[in-house]
Amino acid sequence: MDKKLTLSLDGTVIESAKTYAKLHNTSLSKLIESYLDSLTKRKKKGGDITPLVESLSGVIELEENFDAKDAYSKYLIEKYK
Repeated sequence: MDKKLTLSLDGTVIESAKTYAKLHNTSLSKLIESYLDSLTKRKKKGGDITPLVESLSGVIELEENFDAKDAYSKYLIEKYK
């Protein structure tokens, strides 16, 4: 259920936010709603993971016995051959 909210902000901040919203094809209301939602979700989870990082979590599946240290070593050896 949507409700109205009146905010008092610096005029230059409002204009910058409107420009940003327009460039990203969204409304100023949606932009502010998303921001406030991300702030409150982060507090509830108790972490400092941004929504972008959270959305990327689980994108790559690794083998159970994957050794990150070994993979990085091999990468560096190849890089500096």
